[in-house]
Amino acid sequence: MSGTITPSPLRNDCFALPAGIHWTPVDEALALLRERLTPVMGREIIPVSRAMGRVLADDVVAPRANPPLPNTAVDGYGFAEGRPEGPHVLLLLDERAAAGPRLTSVVPEGHAVRILTGAALPTGVDTVVLQEDVTVAEGQIAFNGPIKAGANTRRAGEDVHKGDVILKAGRRVTVADMAILAATGADHVVVRVPLRVAVISTGDELVEAGQSAKQDQIYDANRPMLLSMITAMGHVPVDMGRCADDRAALSRVLDDATRNADVVITSGGASAGDEDHVSLLLTEAGAMQMWRIAIKPGRPLALGLWNNTPVFGLPGNPVAAMVCTLVFASPAMAQLAGAGWVAPVGYDVPAKFTKSKKAGRREYLRARMCDGQVEVFGSEGSGRISGLSWADGLVELAEDAQQINKGDLVRYVPFGSFGL
Repeated sequence: MSGTITPSPLRNDCFALPAGIHWTPVDEALALLRERLTPVMGREIIPVSRAMGRVLADDVVAPRANPPLPNTAVDGYGFAEGRPEGPHVLLLLDERAAAGPRLTSVVPEGHAVRILTGAALPTGVDTVVLQEDVTVAEGQIAFNGPIKAGANTRRAGEDVHKGDVILKAGRRVTVADMAILAATGADHVVVRVPLRVAVISTGDELVEAGQSAKQDQIYDANRPMLLSMITAMGHVPVDMGRCADDRAALSRVLDDATRNADVVITSGGASAGDEDHVSLLLTEAGAMQMWRIAIKPGRPLALGLWNNTPVFGLPGNPVAAMVCTLVFASPAMAQLAGAGWVAPVGYDVPAKFTKSKKAGRREYLRARMCDGQVEVFGSEGSGRISGLSWADGLVELAEDAQQINKGDLVRYVPFGSFGL
């Protein structure tokens, strides 16, 4: 339960590919990440009121049953035992059971008591008849059977028993989880310290949005996008700004990033060219792997450790950067954060498009649902940033050759499945 326990660091070769692999299939790349990445975050105890969005480090056990006492599910009249078919008349007590303090009076056999939704059942009551089915007159109630014993009531612990595990370790606490935590009386939970993710954009051609841009310059689209994605995924973004194509300057920024974050994401400079300083620096550090993944868009993915901190070097193209973040960085960060491997949920839906696909690479098309079918963006060009905001998900096409016609089932993965 200590808040000072920190997991062991990652191995220096955690991103090493098996010998002989040149083009890595997507599933193999994901399996390697899942196998080799382990939680890097420590633990802390926090009040339940602050638990929303946090990753649980331990199972949460219910300190109290829900409901704690048997109670009524409807407004009506309570009595003991069920009744067979036919008319029934019971004497009515001059009292009422309502939500709040339990009625202490005992309801004798042959009697009934007025009872309101949520009220704890008084002693002598285990069955409730709906008020709409009852006639009340002169201190009596009348109704027709049959009515089963226990009708319209909730048993103590019907939802959760005291001592039940209500939430498992590794779960990111949701809005609905906050309700069950409160209902069972949990006051503190043990959670992982939030994963801090630093974002660095690289490239001499980049300028900040709002600044004057020359004809040979472009606005930095990746950093705002990646910082927002990290926030949506439940991590803490750390904005490290832009860095020019200068190896010494980038080295200093990486040093600073690893002092302030648990993971570093860079965009640009991740290939094998003269100006790809991210991959060159990671190679010089002795902890660099260039993953040439059979994926479109976004083949080169530089992975390595800098000061024992994992670095994900993404392609500079915004479309490829977003796809690689969703497919690879998102589940990897969840694993590092202690939330386990979170695979996105996809759905088979009819295509509203046609496409001939060659064998060899897994393809991700910007897509959105329309009248029960999925349509794809008009251009597959990875420079068409507008397609990202047009889309509400991705169509995932497997590595084999395919001829897709309208109406064929294709796998659609909404952005919401990635936490966006």
